[in-house]
Amino acid sequence: MSDAATVQGNEGRSAAGGRNPWLIAIVVSIATFMLVLDTSIANVALRNIAGSLAAGMDESTWVITTYLVANSVIIPVSGWLTSVIGRKRYYMICVATFTLASLLCGLAPNLPTLIAFRILQGLGGGGMAPSEQSILADTFPPEKRSQAFALYGIAVIVAPTVGPTIGGWLTDNFSWHWIFFINVPFGIMSLALVQWLVIEPDILERERQERLSKGLKVDWTGFILVAMALGCLEVFLDEGQRNDWFASTFITTFAVISAVSFLLLVPWEWTRRDPIVDIRLLFSRQFGMSFLVMMAVGAVLFSTTQLLPQLQQTTFDYTATLSGLSMMPGGIAMLMLMPISGFAAGIIQPRYLIMMGMAVVAVALWHTTSLTPDASFSFFAYARVYMMIGLPFLFIPISTAAYVGLPPQKTDQASSLINVARNIGGSIGVSLSNTVIAQNAQFHQSVLVGHTAQSSDTYQQTLRQVTDHFVAEGSPLVEARQQAIGWIGQEIGRQASLLAYIDVFFYCAVATAILVPFALLLRPPKQAPAKR
Repeated sequence: MSDAATVQGNEGRSAAGGRNPWLIAIVVSIATFMLVLDTSIANVALRNIAGSLAAGMDESTWVITTYLVANSVIIPVSGWLTSVIGRKRYYMICVATFTLASLLCGLAPNLPTLIAFRILQGLGGGGMAPSEQSILADTFPPEKRSQAFALYGIAVIVAPTVGPTIGGWLTDNFSWHWIFFINVPFGIMSLALVQWLVIEPDILERERQERLSKGLKVDWTGFILVAMALGCLEVFLDEGQRNDWFASTFITTFAVISAVSFLLLVPWEWTRRDPIVDIRLLFSRQFGMSFLVMMAVGAVLFSTTQLLPQLQQTTFDYTATLSGLSMMPGGIAMLMLMPISGFAAGIIQPRYLIMMGMAVVAVALWHTTSLTPDASFSFFAYARVYMMIGLPFLFIPISTAAYVGLPPQKTDQASSLINVARNIGGSIGVSLSNTVIAQNAQFHQSVLVGHTAQSSDTYQQTLRQVTDHFVAEGSPLVEARQQAIGWIGQEIGRQASLLAYIDVFFYCAVATAILVPFALLLRPPKQAPAKR
């Protein structure tokens, strides 16, 4: 093992402060679960929120968008804030802010107030994940990080799975307010345990003091460029489909601001001595490839997590609770495979595990394209299980590989950027999926309508059968015929929607399969565990 890796490992051992490092991993995973849960739990309650606060559905979507925008803005600068404030102190501020904002969201009397508190919640939550990953990277020596990230990964990947179930159950049996109140006890518990267990590494505290002794220089230009680039990108991706993309001046404006900000951000941060975002990390082969692959994983994870419940509730008339329950077997499979993946990441090169994971996910997505109009609950449950089998062999190797060869002072910036990759990938995946569904549903509907000509023998036979069905239920012949025509129209819409979802699963399968060989570009240095 190289001297750099040895130093990093020694610093990791001192970061535990003599306490059991696995206790620290469990503590930070509690807050992680609470944070990631909140990104998916509110989706199933939007209708209830809109109805309770006398708002339209389009207005209520800003409850999701503003949270994601605030998250996107704060995550990339979390590494810099950690180095200035101190990792443990900054982390506790984030947990406290998130917890307080959750309480205020549950008490919000109207939609504007709820949106304001969701922004505050997003700012607090955005800084938690990068700090948690940095804590794990410095608490565990390199040869044990994969197991630590396995435990952490359970929270990151299982939380979106159970989020719709918990959100649906709370909304159906209590009220939407409880999807926010549920965070409060977990936040308080996390604060108490972090204060007791987590120790600030000496080297980081010394560097912070040295930085402050020279005078604090804030890269305000970099911060503004990051905020505009990622914040506007998030609005563009989240609201684009609802506003017809570039046909909307509102969406076009945000797209232009984001693009220009990105173009200015890279050269500006590259030339700063103390950048608020370490852009240079993205141009290193190891970390840059980890960043790109994590974007792909985020796109698959978040888009499928949203698409399956959405499909079930719109096309198969599932309740929020039932659609959430269909995701649970996948979460259980993930729970069982995480320890195995963590162990495998310690003895097998990350690139091979990533290739295997992507291949499994691609096959699982291909299997989902066999979806039929009479698909059962078990079909959705097994489809999710097949997909979740591959994800542990993606998330953990990527997280482990991203920190290989990095000195301790770079782990905070690396953690921030890896979380940016997952969030941006997730937003792009969800946005593209919804766009394909909307556009392809119209195409399939026009094709299906073309087969319902009055001269079509199949159409006439179907019309007679459905008419006879309504007559048998007691409707007069003329009324039964009109009911049959209406039913056929609804069925055409349902079939078109189903075909559009199948298209998305097909595109995701092909894209994932294409990415498999790119993992070979991820070559860990000799001191990585896989090379020992």
